[in-house]
Amino acid sequence: MLSYHTAGDSHGPALLGILEGFPAHVPVREEEVNAMLARRQGGYGRSRRQSIERDRAEFVAGVWKGETTGAPVGILLRNRAAKNQKDVRARTVPRPGHADLAGAWKYGWEADFNPVIERSSARETAMRVAIGALCRQLLAELGIEVLGYVRQIGGVRAEVPELPLAGLRQRVEQSDFYCPDSQCEADMRAAVDRAREAGDSLGGIVEVVAEGVPPGFGGLSHPEHRLDAQIAQQLMSIPSAKAVEIGEGIAGAGLPGSRVHDAIRLREGKIVRATNRAGGMEGGISNGERIVVRVYHKPIPTLVRGMDSVDLATLEETRAPYIRSDVAVVPAASVVAEAVLSFALARAVLLKFGHDHLGDIREALKAYKSRLRGF
Repeated sequence: MLSYHTAGDSHGPALLGILEGFPAHVPVREEEVNAMLARRQGGYGRSRRQSIERDRAEFVAGVWKGETTGAPVGILLRNRAAKNQKDVRARTVPRPGHADLAGAWKYGWEADFNPVIERSSARETAMRVAIGALCRQLLAELGIEVLGYVRQIGGVRAEVPELPLAGLRQRVEQSDFYCPDSQCEADMRAAVDRAREAGDSLGGIVEVVAEGVPPGFGGLSHPEHRLDAQIAQQLMSIPSAKAVEIGEGIAGAGLPGSRVHDAIRLREGKIVRATNRAGGMEGGISNGERIVVRVYHKPIPTLVRGMDSVDLATLEETRAPYIRSDVAVVPAASVVAEAVLSFALARAVLLKFGHDHLGDIREALKAYKSRLRGF
C-alpha cells in the first residue's frame, strides 16, 4: 500500500520524507514539484517566513535518471530558517488553538514545550506537498487531474464558474488568493488587511476537485475501504482543518432526498448524471463524476493581540505570546489540500491496479474501463 513518513521540525536543519509503495518508471519532473512548493509559500496573507524559505525538493533515493525505481522515494527539504536549539528560550505559556498545552501534557514538556511547537507546526506540510506533487504526476500519467482553490476567506465567498479543470487552473494561477473568482479578490484583500490591522486572523473554505477519476475506486465492504472516508481522514490531518464536506453534504442535510440525489440518465449510450451533489462518490466508491470536497479551516490561532492563557511554570494567568505567523493561511491550505487529495487518489489507484510498474498500471486501467457497461 502507498504510504509515507515525514520527520523534521519547523526550525530544524531539514524536513525528511519517505514515500513507499510508489511504482517504477513514473517520470519525476522536479520543476513541477518545486513550483507546487512555491505555490504553498505564496498567497496573500502569509507571514514574513515565506520570504525567507525557498523550498526545493532534493530527491535522495528511489529516483534514477529522472524516473522512479520502485524503491522507497527519499525527499529532503532544507530549512533556511533553521535555529540552534541551544539559542531557543523555553516556552511555558500555551497559545489557545495550538497543540501547545495538550502536547505539553501528553509528552511531558510542561517546562518547555518548544518540541511540541516545532513538530506540530504547519511547516511539516511542505513535505506533504512535495510527496503529493509526485503523486499528482502519477495521476496525470493516468489521465486524472487534481486542483485545489480558495472558496471563501473570512466572510467573503467566491462563486466558482463551471469550467473544465484546465480553465479553473488558469484562473487560480492568476490570483493572489488562488481563487477562480476574480470579482471577489478586492473584498478578500480588504478582509485580510482589516484582520492584520486588528492583530487578528481569518479562516475560510478550500475546495479541492479531481477530474478523470473512473468509477470503482474505494470499496463498500469495510469502513476503512470507503474512498470518501479515506479522503476525509487525509484532509482532516491538515493543520487548521476543522471540517470536511463531500459534495453538497452540508446543504443536503436540510433538504428532501428528491432534491439531493443525482438522477441517472442515458445519453447516446452513455450513463450520465443530471447533477453532481454527491461530489463524485456514492457508497464509499467513486462514481465517475468529478470529485468535489471542501475543507473548512479555522483562523490561525497565533494572534498579535494575544489571548488569555496560563503560564505552566508559575500557574498564573497571563497573555499568550505572539510567534510570527500568517493572517490567513487559506490560499496555502488549498495547495496542501491538492497534494493530500493527490496522495489519497494515488493510493486508491495503486490498491486497485498494483504498484510495480507504471506501464502495467496503464494497461490494467485501460482493460478495466473497457468492461464498464455504459461508461
